[in-house]
Amino acid sequence: MKNNPKIVAIGGGTGLATMLRGLKEYTEEITAIITMCDDGGGSGVLRQDLGMLPPGDIRNCLLALADTEPILEKLFNYRFDDGMLRGQSFGNLFIAAMYGITGNFEEAVRRAKEVLAVTGAVVPVTAQDVRMCATFEDGHEVFGESKIASAKKSDCRIKNVSLVPSKVEPADGVLESINEADIIILGPGSLYTSIIPNLLVEGVADAISSSKSPKVLVCNVMTQPGETDGYTAFDHVKAINEHVGGNILDYCIVNTGHMREDVLKKYREDNQVPVEVDEEKFETAGVKLIKADLSADGQDLARHNSEKLAKYLYEHFIKD
Repeated sequence: MKNNPKIVAIGGGTGLATMLRGLKEYTEEITAIITMCDDGGGSGVLRQDLGMLPPGDIRNCLLALADTEPILEKLFNYRFDDGMLRGQSFGNLFIAAMYGITGNFEEAVRRAKEVLAVTGAVVPVTAQDVRMCATFEDGHEVFGESKIASAKKSDCRIKNVSLVPSKVEPADGVLESINEADIIILGPGSLYTSIIPNLLVEGVADAISSSKSPKVLVCNVMTQPGETDGYTAFDHVKAINEHVGGNILDYCIVNTGHMREDVLKKYREDNQVPVEVDEEKFETAGVKLIKADLSADGQDLARHNSEKLAKYLYEHFIKD
């Protein structure tokens, strides 16, 4: 085993950040590659007002990999409750200010990394201004990441998502990080709005496909309303393959851990259920299905336990 195995994690949102918190205990060579399609919430406001790339997912992952004082982490996570800044986080504003100073989003992220003493690197998948569009099975289209989940009609799945513009170049270092990785991890995170958009950036899917290192999808614990209603584990794999034009995965990890009934009941009220494991479809797909207890025990949220997930990935894909 290398002293510092190189891990590339691709996605966005809170799921990826949860995994990163665990992985940083095993190596300093982590590169988190983050989607830049977010156009809602505080990130959307800054994007519209300042013409910058969305900082929210970047902020979450920087904090997940940070080795800093608790008060500084609280500061970066602080969200204003009132006034003109209501709903905005200090961390987003910090990155926005750094962007104003440097005039370059990638440099702003690097400076934020230094302030937070981050293990590894957090990089945007592209430095271009990019949005996304979803086409549903009935033919209707929705423009904008923040509008996709709420635009779903009953029993009508997402057919595909695309980037606008269609040709988007990767940011500096993205392809190199993938090429040098000892393991490439997709997710956990929203399938259509956090994972797949990264794969549509020029060269990213090809670089993953060409890698000889293990390529692992960490499937979400629960289905996601408006994106993956009724999806099985294999449906997640199938959607990725259809968007990139072939299979780029070696493994798909699905949680089979116990979750409290009162927690599941709350999720069912929002039309979310545990992702079903459909083993038979994996047998001829060229992707190995892995079932493991990776859920966060005793919590009021149905999500991965960062320590369990990181330990499993390390022991099964990195250690030897």
